Amino acid sequence: MSDLVITSPANQRLKDLVTLRRRRIRESTGATLLEGLEETSLALDAGVRPFTLFHCPELMLDRQVGAALVERARGAGAEIVELGRAAFEKVAYREGPDGILARVPAPGLDLADVDLPDGALVLLCEGVEKPGNLGAMLRTADAAGVALVIAADPVTDWGNPNVIRSSKGTVFSVPVAAAGGDEVWSWLAARGVEVVATTPDTDVEHTDADLTGAVAVAVGSEKYGLTDDALARAHHRVRIPMVGKANSLNVATSAAIVVYEAVRQRRTAESSSPGGDY
Repeated sequence: MSDLVITSPANQRLKDLVTLRRRRIRESTGATLLEGLEETSLALDAGVRPFTLFHCPELMLDRQVGAALVERARGAGAEIVELGRAAFEKVAYREGPDGILARVPAPGLDLADVDLPDGALVLLCEGVEKPGNLGAMLRTADAAGVALVIAADPVTDWGNPNVIRSSKGTVFSVPVAAAGGDEVWSWLAARGVEVVATTPDTDVEHTDADLTGAVAVAVGSEKYGLTDDALARAHHRVRIPMVGKANSLNVATSAAIVVYEAVRQRRTAESSSPGGDY
């Protein structure tokens, strides 16, 4: 059976696909959009099984590489649909599309289904609004080996196409979950995870806190930071030293600095223990 080919931008199926840019539709269907050859390849590596893969050979910079990805998606059970250029540009949501777009299961786990390893490093994002910041934090989490990223009282969802785009697809390689604040705090407490809150209102620098063991690094919203409730519940408060005129860092930058300090401390502790590899 031949693959379906769509050339008209007015095709009803493409109109339905565009509706996945809306959160309500993503949540009701359990699906989202994943665009880009590199991002789709990473998602496939992570075990994602696309519902449908749309491809436009005319837009591919390397048709051989693109064709190989199409076959990978086919092997993962995806329906394959070829689009004409005008049709693809109708559904693409980023500038300079490379001819690959997939309809995939929306990322995200229920906290109850997460099996957190002992001594895990967790990143807790409370009320972070901008998809670009969430995506940047996911790239840090992927690189640093963070066990789980939790969105507490989320403003956006993990399936937001702009989160997926800015994460370069790592939203599919890093376990992610979202829940209300009370549920998140109860879940962390039940697993003995100590929360380290980032805030300028403390004298403790992030390099002076013990970030080994089961720890959740907590960052807050872009405008207000962590809520008073989160700061009150946290086990520790740390600040990143700053000598400039600005009184804060971008939330994704702050998360990266503290997460990598945790990684450094863990590597140091491992190397100093009997049989350490570093």
